[in-house]
Amino acid sequence: MHMADLGDISLHYRIDGDPDGMPVVFANSLGTDLRLWDPILPHLPAGLRILRFDKRGHGLSDCPDGPYAMGKLITDAERLMEHTGFTNAVFVGLSIGGMIAQGLAAKRMDLIRAAVLSNTAAKIGTREMWADRIAQVESAGMHSAVDGTMQRWFSAPFRETAQFRAWRNMFLRTPPQGWTGCAAAIAGTDFMSTTAGLRLPVLAISGSEDGSTPPDLVKETADLVPGSSHELIRGAGHLPCVEKPEEYAAILTRFLRAQGL
Repeated sequence: MHMADLGDISLHYRIDGDPDGMPVVFANSLGTDLRLWDPILPHLPAGLRILRFDKRGHGLSDCPDGPYAMGKLITDAERLMEHTGFTNAVFVGLSIGGMIAQGLAAKRMDLIRAAVLSNTAAKIGTREMWADRIAQVESAGMHSAVDGTMQRWFSAPFRETAQFRAWRNMFLRTPPQGWTGCAAAIAGTDFMSTTAGLRLPVLAISGSEDGSTPPDLVKETADLVPGSSHELIRGAGHLPCVEKPEEYAAILTRFLRAQGL
């Protein structure tokens, strides 16, 4: 277990793989922690140095009072990469993690050589939608949001499996102030112009059953970046790395090899 003291925040992180390998950073979604990526790790190739972390308000990282700004979440990732010596990395971000990827790629080209924008968009939802969800969690807790979230996140067949319970429990154990703090960051973010200015290799991944960031929305964001590519994983929802880990890892591996792995 590793904690990075970044001054105003301490973040929980983990480094796996080859100490001399290609640096790859993974950033997870709202309501999950770094274990989101556990299912794909056994299917990734050798030669990777992997950094995963719990963003503020999630997992074992500090949970300051919100709301949070997207710029603060981007700075957290930036300082953690500097702290751990991750530069010239491939950054894989899912949902809010993908928004962090877009912002950091625009801010620090020395840190990110390529980006994977998974189940994300330059703008997700509306301020009004997020305000309603934040108010719901503030008044009635995480249980009030879990069922709707799970329906948007996972395909119907996966919701009938034993594995599903673990992800539902992970969501429920997210600190409400961490969830609402990061939800406020999503609500205030519109990276359409920012992402349109990116000039680096970009792979977008979507799930056909994703009710949070549907495939058309993900592809619309990918199309902002010249030369980007988009992969659709059928039968998976918002977390295809959980529902279809082997397929997800195969897609990611092809992209990593194209970047010189």
